[in-house]
Amino acid sequence: MTSSDSTSDNARSDLSSMLRHAGSVLVGQLAVMAFSITDTIVAGRFSSGALAALSVASAIYISAYVSLIGVLQSLLPVYAELHGARRYPELGRSFRQSFYLAFILALLGMSVMLWPKGFLQWGQVPLELISEITHYLAILAWTLPATLGFRMYAALNQGLGKPLFVTWLQIGALAVKVPLTIWLAFGGAGVSAMGLAGCAWASFIVSWLILACAIVMMRTQTLYHPLQLWTRFEAPDWPLLKQFTRTGLPGGLAYLVEITSFTLMALFVARLGVDSAAGHQIAANMTGTLYMLPLSLSIACSARVSFWMGASQLTRANRVARLGLLCALMQASLTASLLYTFAHPIAALYSSNPAVITMGAQLLAWVALYHVADALQSISAFVLRCYRVTLTPLAIYGVLLWGFGLYGGYLLAYEGVLGIPAMLHAQAFWIAGTVALAAVALIFLLILIRLTTIQPVP
Repeated sequence: MTSSDSTSDNARSDLSSMLRHAGSVLVGQLAVMAFSITDTIVAGRFSSGALAALSVASAIYISAYVSLIGVLQSLLPVYAELHGARRYPELGRSFRQSFYLAFILALLGMSVMLWPKGFLQWGQVPLELISEITHYLAILAWTLPATLGFRMYAALNQGLGKPLFVTWLQIGALAVKVPLTIWLAFGGAGVSAMGLAGCAWASFIVSWLILACAIVMMRTQTLYHPLQLWTRFEAPDWPLLKQFTRTGLPGGLAYLVEITSFTLMALFVARLGVDSAAGHQIAANMTGTLYMLPLSLSIACSARVSFWMGASQLTRANRVARLGLLCALMQASLTASLLYTFAHPIAALYSSNPAVITMGAQLLAWVALYHVADALQSISAFVLRCYRVTLTPLAIYGVLLWGFGLYGGYLLAYEGVLGIPAMLHAQAFWIAGTVALAAVALIFLLILIRLTTIQPVP
């Protein structure tokens, strides 16, 4: 077999492994995203006010949740490298130590969600929405320890290249979440209708249930035996935790910058009225749903890249990174085309209000373009973390997403900019956000291309 044949076989093998991994992760992520879709549809059918409250409340929750899991998700390359190097007991010890980090993160996230009034007042959220928003967040705050614990389990399985257990648990959780949400929101069988709070209580029950199932899996499945997970918990290893923080914190902050662009966008759009807030919620929900596609590919690609780096095969790791970028571009282009074509029917799935449907359809056209940029920046950011490039992406996110995307969108919407009068429309934020994210994707691509072609190890 020639060197060319061997390279071709390796590429096919890596592509097959990456796509299988991504497919499993995608199914599970879509199941989790369906939690949010279920809440959105149920809230929309319950009342326009509940949907508007959910738009703001979910933005705050997701900001806390995604930034926190971003820190834990950044440990995936650590787990995958140890797996590639076959240092299994060390992998198990790293997993146990990361629980200390998860505990601190849970406390931080809960404090934000239990006392959100400062954010709501700063965002000038209408007073009639505040009570329902704070009640919803107060319930969801107590899901954080469970969701972060399960996210650690997911990162471990992804690092091992075995995400299927996670996927099946997420599918099972969705099967419980949907009927439970409908029942608690609309009432019945002796339960009073809770509206938006019912959605939150359903999430609380399901989150702790799925964590309990994950613990049972780790206790019983042979996959985890080499890791010696159930060795006695060690005292905190502060040098290791410092290393985890140095690896994970920039990633978590990068997630925070990205997701708070959405959070603050929702708060600013809420000033335009209930129809605008509800239409924006449709667009934001669809953006999050579509993001599961590149996210799954990003997780699979970064796990494969880190595996080969741990096995000291840097050339193969670089090749996998470039292969992942090509797959992400193809997926995003196809998905964006379909979304643009069917924007109005999709918006109609979320609401029966004609004004909300029209607003949602207009915003979904921009979501299609946004998704292409989102896919490319996502996989680039994940792979850059494999090469331990974390601070530069964080700075780029801050300048472009906060500076150009959010602030530029605010000016375009409410004050006018460069001779363009104030649009007073939610589209202003999506226009500026799409341009900003496209710039982020381009810069990340240039950095990654350089790393994987000229300078394999930064």
